[in-house]
Amino acid sequence: MSNSYNMKEFSSTAVITNNGQFYPSTISINTINTKHKEEEVDIDAYNPFQHRKLEHPNSDMRSFANLLKSSLGSGILAMPAAFKNAGSLVGIFGTIILGYICTHCVYLLVKTSQDVSKVSKSPSLGYAETVEAVFATGPQPLRKVSKASRIFIDWAMAFTILGACAVYVILLVESVKQIIDHFYEDNGINTTMYCLIFLVPLLIFTQIKNLKYLAPFSGFANILLVLTFLICLYYICSEFPNVTIRPSSVDIGKLPLFIGTVIFAMEGIGVVLPVENTMAKPEHFLGCPGVLNITMSVVVLLYMIMGFLGYIRYGDLAEGSITLNLPTGKNEIPALMAKCFIVLAIFFTYTLQFYVPMEIVWRNTKEHVAKKYYNLAQAIMRAFFSSLTVAAAATLPRLEQVIGLEGAFFYSFLGLIAPSAMDLIFNWNRDLGKYKWVLIKDVCLILFGTFVLVTGVTQSIREIIRTNNA
Repeated sequence: MSNSYNMKEFSSTAVITNNGQFYPSTISINTINTKHKEEEVDIDAYNPFQHRKLEHPNSDMRSFANLLKSSLGSGILAMPAAFKNAGSLVGIFGTIILGYICTHCVYLLVKTSQDVSKVSKSPSLGYAETVEAVFATGPQPLRKVSKASRIFIDWAMAFTILGACAVYVILLVESVKQIIDHFYEDNGINTTMYCLIFLVPLLIFTQIKNLKYLAPFSGFANILLVLTFLICLYYICSEFPNVTIRPSSVDIGKLPLFIGTVIFAMEGIGVVLPVENTMAKPEHFLGCPGVLNITMSVVVLLYMIMGFLGYIRYGDLAEGSITLNLPTGKNEIPALMAKCFIVLAIFFTYTLQFYVPMEIVWRNTKEHVAKKYYNLAQAIMRAFFSSLTVAAAATLPRLEQVIGLEGAFFYSFLGLIAPSAMDLIFNWNRDLGKYKWVLIKDVCLILFGTFVLVTGVTQSIREIIRTNNA
């Protein structure tokens, strides 16, 4: 999407970004018409697509590229670690199944947002605004908590992205520590000290509040990620073993870790609606084939290939990021380049991602701050949350365990449970389908998401405790 948007126009809305791509919301939550009369509303009487006024609408191809870039981040480098908790064959089929489930839940989110836009007569809605509108136009007992539901989702989104930022810090620390420890053994620098070293530049860069100063780093970080991906594939394929040396399945108790990691890597739930909201032909986003289905098919294929090849190559030694498995010898120039590339790419991605939760937190707290203290309050807020992510990284230093925990706890809720619940609430008094199949399907998805959340978090915590006690 073009970076020529006037950000002041959208100052009251959250800005969603993933891998440096900026997506301003197209409507403020204060303008949503959630008044809902008791009589039947003709859902097709208002077409939100005809009321969208975009300065630079995106074509289907550009929307595909934006969504693909949002879903293909550093998470793909964690797929080999995911496969070691499933096995080669189970990992392949598990990735396909989880990809289908995640895609369907994204479909539910977008479809519900489009339908509730017709009811509330809003041109377009973001994630939190969709939740508010669904509750405000849903069953009577839920309408009084519509604003609270929007605030809850806002904070959930903020802490989800902050959790991802903590994962980035862990990857930064592990990558730099691996390089320095190889060339300077017995340097006496532990993980906590590395976290403190990174805290200083992060505190400085996260004080940048204007997107135009962060935007140039977006393309640079994406180029570095692509180069890192290609170098990893080179090392994986250069000494590729026989595929039969790895088990096709492993202990079923590890499956929640696999599911959590895959969901963390694959979910781009926060950026889907902004992509759809800025399309020239948003009716092409859903459907068959549709932008969503094409994009997610490519994403699932690439994630499956990377996970399978990386697992066959490194097996149970696969790290939370495949770059950590690359050799560190002095003659391994491409591997050292990849490690340096991922450090720079993740650092810049952190500063870009960090912008989003700060916008969300600020819009929910600024009414409690006197206007003359706005700058000071934002500086303290940014320093506090940046320090919080570094503290989390220092406390939970194992990358793959934190990725599994983040995916199971946050992304299972925002990516699986919430979209299914919204679809169910919206259709409760409207149309649950023949034999109430919508009710059955959504309940199954909610139960699956809850299963992933509970078992994934439990297993991740067990692994963290086991590692710390080892």
